[in-house]
Amino acid sequence: MIEVKKLSKSFQKHQVLKDVDLTVKKGSIYGLIGANGSGKTTLIKHLMGIYKQDAGEVFINNEKVFENNDIKKSIGYIPDELYYFPMYSMKNMASFYKKIYPNWNEERYINMVHTFELDENRRINKLSKGMQRQVAFILTLSTMPEVMILDEPIDGLDPLMRKKVWKYIVEDVAERDVSVLISSHNLKELESICDYVGILNRGQMLIERDLDELKSDVHKIQVVYKTEIPEEITKDVNVLHQEKRGTVYLFIVKGEQKEIVSKFNKYNPMILDILPLTLEEIFIYELGGVGYEIQNVIF
Repeated sequence: MIEVKKLSKSFQKHQVLKDVDLTVKKGSIYGLIGANGSGKTTLIKHLMGIYKQDAGEVFINNEKVFENNDIKKSIGYIPDELYYFPMYSMKNMASFYKKIYPNWNEERYINMVHTFELDENRRINKLSKGMQRQVAFILTLSTMPEVMILDEPIDGLDPLMRKKVWKYIVEDVAERDVSVLISSHNLKELESICDYVGILNRGQMLIERDLDELKSDVHKIQVVYKTEIPEEITKDVNVLHQEKRGTVYLFIVKGEQKEIVSKFNKYNPMILDILPLTLEEIFIYELGGVGYEIQNVIF
């Protein structure tokens, strides 16, 4: 379990994080999303005990992380920018990991090497970016972590490799109650794997919700009226975005679905449809995205 309470961090006079709260429950997958420069990597480095916070607290499994080597041994961490010893092969790195991580699983390591079809004797810095990312997963998952913190983990992986990686992660969550935090710009894949989502914006936690609950709170409404749309509608509901295409109006609206539909129906629409809303659309409109073209709209 990961807990962050009122975390703040500044570098010189620039405040990167302000009063951030975050909770990753045991046996769940948490997606951390945010625009570039929102503070995601800085937050992750606090979770790993790399940075010391200016204020607030960071706990993993009810223990403070900073300068706590014992708790760090239970964390599997894959950073955005990978680093390996320059002359080391994967086999050399595996030997190094064995000395650090007490729960190293040699059988799992061997099985994963075969599954990913990698030559463990090749120098890692001679491998492609995607292969180096696979090495990171093999080494990290072989430590049998209780908590996994992954920063852009599938960057550079092809679709087949991504499927293999997610399979291992989901199995660890289901079978060993591993707690997983994933930071990624690939919102489509996060949507398919995460239980919870946190949206970080300018160093503050904008939203932290169960993904299904988050989707049930934001709706895409497609509506047609006989005449121009009544002005009262935009006053009655919380509109995040609206646009017009011919006679069709499209709204992104926040609130309880039944109440919203009731307010639109009050003005006798000719057509009213509720369309599926993606995590990417929720992210964009919660952050006040402007000029975004909503895709896959059926008229």
